[in-house]
Amino acid sequence: MPEIIDQNALPELTPDIYNSRELSWIEFNRRVLALAHDRSLPLLERVKFLAIFSNNLDEFYMVRVASWHNKMRLGLATSRPDGYQPRQLIMEIRRRVTELIREQRESLREVLDALCEAGICIGTINQLDSEEQAAVRAYFQEEVFPVLTPLAVDHARPFPFISNLSLNLAIWLRRANGPTSNTLEFVRLKVPDVLPRLVDVNGLLRRYGGTPKPIETFLWLEDVISDNLNTLFPGMEVTEFHSFRVTRNADVDFEHEQEDRFLDMSALIEETLREREFGNVVRLSVNETINERTLNRLVQELQVDPEHDIYRVDGPLGATSLFELANLNRPEHKYPPYVPRVPEILSHQDIFAAIRQSDILLHHPYDSFLPVEEFFRTAAHDPDVLAIKTTLYRVGKNSPVVQALADARENDKQVAVLVELKARFDEENNIEWARMLERQGVHVTYGVEELPVKTHAKVALVVRREAGGVRRYVHLGTGNYNAGTARAYTDLGMFTCNPEIGTDALNLFNRLTGYAPGVAYRRLLVAPEYLQKNLIRLIDNEIAAARAGKPARLIFKMNQLEEDSLIQKLYQASQAGVQIDLIVRGLCCLNPGLPGMSENIRVCSIVGRYLEHSRIYYFRNAPPDQRVYLGSADLMRRNLYNRVEVVFPVINPNVQRSVLRILATGLMDTYNAWELRSDGLYDRVNVEGETPFNSQDRFMENSFGIEALHLDWET
Repeated sequence: MPEIIDQNALPELTPDIYNSRELSWIEFNRRVLALAHDRSLPLLERVKFLAIFSNNLDEFYMVRVASWHNKMRLGLATSRPDGYQPRQLIMEIRRRVTELIREQRESLREVLDALCEAGICIGTINQLDSEEQAAVRAYFQEEVFPVLTPLAVDHARPFPFISNLSLNLAIWLRRANGPTSNTLEFVRLKVPDVLPRLVDVNGLLRRYGGTPKPIETFLWLEDVISDNLNTLFPGMEVTEFHSFRVTRNADVDFEHEQEDRFLDMSALIEETLREREFGNVVRLSVNETINERTLNRLVQELQVDPEHDIYRVDGPLGATSLFELANLNRPEHKYPPYVPRVPEILSHQDIFAAIRQSDILLHHPYDSFLPVEEFFRTAAHDPDVLAIKTTLYRVGKNSPVVQALADARENDKQVAVLVELKARFDEENNIEWARMLERQGVHVTYGVEELPVKTHAKVALVVRREAGGVRRYVHLGTGNYNAGTARAYTDLGMFTCNPEIGTDALNLFNRLTGYAPGVAYRRLLVAPEYLQKNLIRLIDNEIAAARAGKPARLIFKMNQLEEDSLIQKLYQASQAGVQIDLIVRGLCCLNPGLPGMSENIRVCSIVGRYLEHSRIYYFRNAPPDQRVYLGSADLMRRNLYNRVEVVFPVINPNVQRSVLRILATGLMDTYNAWELRSDGLYDRVNVEGETPFNSQDRFMENSFGIEALHLDWET
């Protein structure tokens, strides 16, 4: 540990005090996997967490690992503070992920055994009775066989392209008789993704004749195909077959596209989406039972490195498909249903009247998302509403918000929508509904001046004509205008008609849709121009208070913490005596508890039933109207410098107190919480002799958590 000489200087970030972003993310996914291990959870919820773990890994390899593959392939060194070079990091990623995959498979076997005892089984064909086997054969002939396309590989037919995340069979054949009967032939067969991965045997009995059984039995689709391979190759003998799955670089690089193509953003996005399918292979997953001949053939054809690109897996590949099992309608094996509440202030009056009465805070999913949809719907049909402006990042399919915007245009409102087409893995959906809005006459824009800057802010502005003039109503949030994620993610949203925030929102939209690079804001902290330096200013204020002998406190809640200057400033604040609590769900590059550096910093991560997604920033010694901020931005380089983000103040004292209750409740968690150690690993928080406190359960009882605050940091 380097000796700290000048307590006033920003510490230099080195591997001793800076965690690798990628390795810290892997530790987050380890915490997700821990939920699958948890025997106190309902069985299908454990299955869901097993699927989430795999889905997370897929995206991690398609984006983050792929970027390091590119650096390694191009021979580029990195100067990041963690000290890792590309090949070294990829090898460490493989080591840790291989360990986690083994743990996942142990949990999967345990959970599937328990499910089978409860009457839900994933079986094999030889475990079925004759009636069930006949139904499976009929299903194969009628529905599977017609969509299979075996592709031979020989001197006349090259090895076929293997699409991203596709499941495949590598098959070896030999002729049943004749002079070449000892020659092995190679065939690739794709397991069709247009069919369910898990085949419902009782469903087949209902379709093809038979009596459904009391036990719900499922088969992996590749097992159904494998059992019928001989029907695909008459005159040939199947000698062996092995499953394999590839992951490709799927990170679209918009930043380095040609400038003359900027004229049609949607066309650019569509073209790059097509290119995504053809990225380099960054991971080859195979069954543990694969032989060397098959593996060597795949390595050669796919051009992967056997040392760091191959992952041997015990059991079925592509466990993301377990979502199909998790979605079964078996409520006895799921969390008890929870019905979000609607705040009383919104239950008995027009939403605009309620907002005029007071700022309103919603804590999703504990508070319903319906008031947000009602905000758009009412604005669309209210004859006094003149204009609606909003940013949209991920809205999902069949969105009531999008429909309300279309209705508003039909009702002759001025409607302007800033659509972020570059929302990773949602690009195609966003293009579809953005074009629908354009056909309705909505003013749709796709970005701000420079293409690389994503618009990630969550802001909606309604301009309404009233007796005293024109009033601006604003909704600001930490999460997307998406009803689906609002049921699964914890997020905060606030309605206000504060004149200064309304003016700032109007100026923001002028910045987004026109040319206003010099715009300034009274209340909003907007990235990339103003957010980072204002956060630094507010932290500096706490440092000054601590050095003056005053109690100083920072509490930040976010998804990720990685940006260098904020980490340095937090270290400096700790050295000055500021007490710092960080609730960071995912990756965290800061190390707490280092003597002389970060002993005043505590970092915890809450991972539970709901995905923690809200961002809250609390500064004890700031002026009252700058003490609490909410927003769309994590403390990441991308959020502070490469996105349009909005962090907004909570000015109303009652609403501010509700946010403080949320923070206090999270800090008390001893059920879902993990604490970060100084070595970058996490321990589950557990207070001996006490009943664990589950913050998410408390929020289900009361949207804002604990009823009273008696804490030294409340001012």
